[in-house]
Order: sequence, then structure tokens, then C-alpha cells
Amino acid sequence: MAQHVFHLKAHWPGGRNDTGSIAMKNLKTMVSIPPEMDGPGIGTNPDEMLLGAAATCYIITLAAMMERSNVNNIDLTMESEGIVDVTNGVITYKKIIHRPTVIIKQEQLKNISALLHKLAIKAENSCMISRALKGNVEIEANLTIKTQ
Repeated sequence: MAQHVFHLKAHWPGGRNDTGSIAMKNLKTMVSIPPEMDGPGIGTNPDEMLLGAAATCYIITLAAMMERSNVNNIDLTMESEGIVDVTNGVITYKKIIHRPTVIIKQEQLKNISALLHKLAIKAENSCMISRALKGNVEIEANLTIKTQ
């Protein structure tokens, strides 16, 4: 069994509303609590990073599945939304919604529309981050297909 180990260094110089930093091989950024949660909003925050991890994992998984299914000549974009609930001071990441859009040629529509919808759901169930969040955060994928 092969394992991959990722390393992160973090620094936090003080209290709740201070600003810290994280550093990894390809990611270096400031971090703080977002303004929506009464923080300074400097750099990124765990909520954005979780959404970013889920979205990038999903879109890469979907693209790989399309490639393996010989779906070519497409343009894939996506918007994702993270929904965080704050009830009685308890903060809970409730749901992530991915909205991928695939642009294909009109002549491809009939042949691969059903396959694309199938792959959009399969990618959500196959992505490593989605699997890690399963049972804690609801994840939904809503595919839109447009033609050129």
C-alpha cells in the first residue's frame, strides 16, 4: 500500500482575532477568521480552504473520469458553494454544492448527455475529499450541459 504524506506548518501569534500563516509545498498564505464570523478577514480561512479542497478534488476527478470515458472536446467550468450554519454559537459546515458546467458541441449532445450526468454523480462519490467528509457534510453536484 502506497501512502502520500503532506506537510503543513502553521503559525498563530496570539488570540482569536489575530492573523496567522500556513505554509505547504505549493501553498503559502495568511489565515484568520472571516468577517462573516466577526474576524479580521485577512488571508483565507478554514471554511474557504475546505470548499477549495472539495471543489478542486471534485473537478479534477470529474475531468479524469471524462477523459477515461473518451469524452473529448469539452470545456469544463464550475462554481461551488459552502453553506455554514451558526446556531447558538455552534458553527457547522452543513453542505457543499458543486455546479459544474460542461460545454460541448451540439452534435455530441445526443451521444454523451446521459454519460456526463452519470459521471458528475460518480465523481462526487469518488473524490477523496468528498469521501472524507461523507456523513458530516452533505455534498451535492448539479451538472449543466451547454452546447456551442
